Amino acid sequence: MLVEELKELARSIQEQRAEEQKIEVKAAHIDCPKRLYDTLSSFSNQDTGGILIFGLDEKQDFKAVGVYDLQDLQKKVTEQCNQMEPPVRAVFTFAEYEGVWIVSAEIPSIDLTERPCYYKGAGKVRGSYIRVGDADIGMTDYEIYSYDAWRKHVHDDERVADKGDISFLDKDKLDMYVLDKKLERPQFSKLDENQIYELLGITKGGIPTLAAIMNFGIYPQGIYPQLAITAITVSGTEIGDLGSAGERFIDNKRIEGTISEMVESALLFCKRNMKVKTIIDPATGLRKDRTEYPMNAVREAILNAVIHRDYSVHTEGTPIQIDFFSDRLEIHSPGNLYGRMTVDQLGIAKPDLRNPVLAVMAESMTKAENRYSGIPTIRREMKKYSLPEPVFENRRNEFVVILYNEQKMQGSEMRSEEESILEYCKTPRSRDDIKKFLKLKTWNYIMKQWIQPLLKEGRLQLTMPEKPRSKQQRYYTIK
Repeated sequence: MLVEELKELARSIQEQRAEEQKIEVKAAHIDCPKRLYDTLSSFSNQDTGGILIFGLDEKQDFKAVGVYDLQDLQKKVTEQCNQMEPPVRAVFTFAEYEGVWIVSAEIPSIDLTERPCYYKGAGKVRGSYIRVGDADIGMTDYEIYSYDAWRKHVHDDERVADKGDISFLDKDKLDMYVLDKKLERPQFSKLDENQIYELLGITKGGIPTLAAIMNFGIYPQGIYPQLAITAITVSGTEIGDLGSAGERFIDNKRIEGTISEMVESALLFCKRNMKVKTIIDPATGLRKDRTEYPMNAVREAILNAVIHRDYSVHTEGTPIQIDFFSDRLEIHSPGNLYGRMTVDQLGIAKPDLRNPVLAVMAESMTKAENRYSGIPTIRREMKKYSLPEPVFENRRNEFVVILYNEQKMQGSEMRSEEESILEYCKTPRSRDDIKKFLKLKTWNYIMKQWIQPLLKEGRLQLTMPEKPRSKQQRYYTIK
C-alpha cells in the first residue's frame, strides 16, 4: 500500500465511521493490542485478505490518535503473526496523518490448500476464524472440515451407509443402471456383479454407498432422514409474513425419495405454486400458458441443489429448502461452493466435482446433463422470460439460488431501489456497505442492476475513477 492510499483509507474510515469486511481498526496509542489472532486468522482465510489500521480510535469516532512507537508496534504485530499456522506475512506501511503516525498491516489471503489459518496456541478447532461483516467469528466444524475434505479429495457421496445393506436398493433400477454402463463399456460384462458394484461406486466392501442409497434406495430417508427437500410458500416477501386469513404458509410440503423422485416432486410443487399467464398469439390465435418462472431454470436449480449439495456428516441433518415468496423463488442448498469455485466463476470455469459418483448416477437417473451447463441454462432461461438475472449467493454454510419474478421488474420498484442507493451514498460507501444496505451478497448483480446505470446517468461517482477496481473505491451521490 502506498502512503497516499493509507491516508485516503483513513479518511474514508473516518467519513463512514465504521469498520468493514476487509478493514479492522485498532487504537495502539498506548501499546500494541495483545490479541490480534482472531483477526489475523479471519483475514487470512478470506479471498481478499484484509487490512489492520493502527492509530485510529473507534471509541472516539475514529479520531487519529497515532501509535505509541512505529518500530516496536511492527515488531510485536510480527511476533503475533508468527504464532499463526501457517505464519502470516504482514506488509506494513507508515504515514503521517493529522499530525500523528498511523500504520497499516496488510494481511494477505493464504492459498486454499493451506486453510484454515489458525492461532497455534488455541489449535485448529478453536483458533480458526472467518470474517462476517466487521466481526471475527469462530469457524464451525463443517467449515474446517470443508477445507480438509477438498484438500484431501474426500468425496462424501462415496461413504458407506452403515445402517444399510444391498437389500435396501431397488434391484430393477440398479440392473437398468448397470446395463447402461455395460453398453457404454463392453468390458464390464467380463466382471462379476460385485466387482461392477465396487467399480461404479455402488458399494464399498459390499456395503452400499450414500450415492447408491440416494439414487437407487427403496426409501433413502429411512437411513438419511434429513436428506430431503422442504418446500414452503408464503404470501409476503419474508418468512413470517402472514396471509389475509393469518396463515403462515400457503403451501408446505416435505419431499422425500430418491434424487430423481425428489426432483420430479419438487418441480410439481413449484409448478403448483406458480402464477400462470395465458397468452394468445395475435398471429395464430393459439393459446399458450406461461409460468411465472421458466421451468427449465427451476429444474436446473433443483438439480444443482440435490447433486452438488454437501453430503458430509456435518450437513446431513439439513434438508434442501425451497422458498416461494411473492417476489422471488429461493433454493437453499447445504454447503458452500466447493474448492476454488467462486460466484463470479459460475457457469464459466469448470468446477471440481464434490460428488462425482453421485453425479454420474444422477445423470443416468434424471437425464441431468452433468456438463456444467446448469448455471448458463438458468441465466439463459431467465433472460428469455425478460426476468432479472438470477442471483447466486455463497452464504455461510449454504449456497442459494434466487429467481425474481415480474414484480421485481416493475419500474416504480426499480426506481425506488435506485433512489434508496442515491440517498445512502450521500456519504461515500464501499462495495460491502452497499451490499449490506441492500441485503444482497452478490456484487455483480448489484453492479449491473443499479450501480452501472447510475454511473452512466452521472448520478453516482467514484472516489477513485482512475482505479475503478481499487479495494479503497467508494461510491458517492452527485448532489
